[in-house]
Amino acid sequence: MRASMKLALGPLQYFWPRERTLAFYREAAGWPLDIVYLGETVCSKRRELGTADWLELARELAAGGKQVVLSSLALIEAESELGVLERLVADGQFWLEANDLSAVQACRTAGLPFVAGPTLNIYNHHALAMLVQDGLRRWVPGVEQGRTLITELRGAMLAGGASMPELEVIAWGRLPLSFSARCFTARALDVPKDQCGFRCIDYPDGLPLATREGRSFLRINGIQVQGGEVTDLGPELPELRALGVDVLRIYPQATGCREVVEHFDLARHSPTPPPRIGARNGYWHGEPGMEP
Repeated sequence: MRASMKLALGPLQYFWPRERTLAFYREAAGWPLDIVYLGETVCSKRRELGTADWLELARELAAGGKQVVLSSLALIEAESELGVLERLVADGQFWLEANDLSAVQACRTAGLPFVAGPTLNIYNHHALAMLVQDGLRRWVPGVEQGRTLITELRGAMLAGGASMPELEVIAWGRLPLSFSARCFTARALDVPKDQCGFRCIDYPDGLPLATREGRSFLRINGIQVQGGEVTDLGPELPELRALGVDVLRIYPQATGCREVVEHFDLARHSPTPPPRIGARNGYWHGEPGMEP
């Protein structure tokens, strides 16, 4: 009998105050999670926690039995950001989630195992096999890569005799759709990016963006744009198992995260799929990301 899928808490996408962030992860230490991702993936200006803080928190969670993965920025633009990346890699105690090819290069040079994050843009088995040789141990497909593409890619890997890394899918959360050098939150609030005042800290689940008709559409999160809906792949757990998915990723949210983790913990040990408590993920089914 195949072991139940692991549960992972994805990296915090939002900007929360220091004490709130620390309290969240110290509570999460008692949740039925196997893996916890830590670090800033969106904006290097978010410095409520520094590199040393993330590493200290990582050691606390690892001591409690969690596998900890340190997450890198999805958009690296400055030498200072490369410096942070190099310090994470130099620590050497934890895997790194590489969300940019510069992080892949750093891990390859150091011989550090890494996770390919959802912004790494892996679309064929040749690229995946090459990264496995470089130290890739787990792959998180991009948000638009649904079951058909993943099935084909996995089949090509196995047919070619390549070793398939662990497969992790985003099971719950607002999907990270895009990143830009421009700060959308600053633009929405009509302030310069370089004088933003860290205003995204006022929006612990992102800034809602609606259509002109008033329908929820997107979430603005600094330089990141997210889907407006909290997607839920819980009802698709039987096909995820059949596909060989090893890890279910749950993205942190401001409220109710413990209940979501417990919901998926029960579901992964149950022979029947759970009811849907979030929105349907159209991308997974090869359809539009949200209902038209």
